[in-house]
Amino acid sequence: MSPIPPNSDFTLHNLPWGIFSMPGESPRVGIAVGDQILDMSKVGEMGLFDFDTSVFYEDVLNPFMALGKEVTNGARTQVQEWLRNKDGPLTNRPDLFEDRLAATMHLPVRIGDYTDFYSSIEHATNVGKLYRDPDNALLPNWRHLPVGYHGRASSIVVSGTPIRRPSGQVKTKAMDTPEFRASQNLDFELEMGFIIGKDSTLGEPISTAEAEDYIFGLVLFNDWSARDIQKWEYVPLGPFLGKNFASSMSPWVVPLEALEPFRIAGPVQDPEVLPYLQTEGLNNYDIKLEVSITPKGGPETIVSRSNFGYMYWNMAQQLAHHTVNGCNVRVGDLMASGTISGKDAASYGSLLEISEGGKKPFLLADGTPRTFLEDGDTVVMRGWGEKGDIRIGFGVVSGQITE
Repeated sequence: MSPIPPNSDFTLHNLPWGIFSMPGESPRVGIAVGDQILDMSKVGEMGLFDFDTSVFYEDVLNPFMALGKEVTNGARTQVQEWLRNKDGPLTNRPDLFEDRLAATMHLPVRIGDYTDFYSSIEHATNVGKLYRDPDNALLPNWRHLPVGYHGRASSIVVSGTPIRRPSGQVKTKAMDTPEFRASQNLDFELEMGFIIGKDSTLGEPISTAEAEDYIFGLVLFNDWSARDIQKWEYVPLGPFLGKNFASSMSPWVVPLEALEPFRIAGPVQDPEVLPYLQTEGLNNYDIKLEVSITPKGGPETIVSRSNFGYMYWNMAQQLAHHTVNGCNVRVGDLMASGTISGKDAASYGSLLEISEGGKKPFLLADGTPRTFLEDGDTVVMRGWGEKGDIRIGFGVVSGQITE
């Protein structure tokens, strides 16, 4: 194993899982370690594990996750110990490692169902002020339940995949009738997603106390949004063409257990939530988030610095609400947080908020103005946690806008 660079996202405290391939080779399971990937298909061949290691030859993590947390957490802990042990079985074995920067990364899971929540009170308030009565920005149900909608999985793509500008019906206030055209208000949404690693039973809710048993790990998530298409179509049933053209996901899945050092308390929930949504302990996570825009041929500009810890509704509450009616979940299901915004403009998680619906242009580092995304713009999101000498990161999720 090569030395892990300072400030690497992929320290021994992390060890996230992903699907990678090298030129001319098939996709398989790996663990990110600094600038390298530990090829778990090769480690599996060493006979060190007491489970069926054929799962490491799969092109998705689903079969591995389905083995259960006792197995998956145990495998990660063993790898951690072996990498720290100078006399361990992975020492002086360069053949087990690949150059991470030379690898092709693939969507890490086969996503069965996708649900998007709307769980940042700052974001929901900002959007409510833009689209509705500013004095009644939050709808009456918002503080009582984690609002969400069932999306689609077919167009969720791995980081680095180009994003084609979508077209659809648009109607502005100046138009008598809608017209079909390419979206002019294309936006990003800064989100995090969690991946289900355990099947539940139809008809049996998952409690907030049980929720973490079902959450395998987390990813960065950019839920692209065509605001002009969405605004015309979303009443009464919510987002459709304005959202389902693409979402981007980071390739490395950080195990939930790796985030243990970053637990924090969430915001006070007022009014008190119903019993099935009540939680104990620290259920939010201090994960710093950052969004940048880089125009084609231009320099990068940081446009948002936020934090996953701002979420009003936490993951346990989201999963409990999702299943309280008996809806079952399956290995590989993805649930996204909804746009993550803080209290000030520097922490807003979408251009809709940053540009106040397009009314307030801002300048990139090269001096060019933006309200929404233009062709050639690349959006990059990063996320990491730091506490003492412990650092854990998610890498990046990126996408460039094309015509």
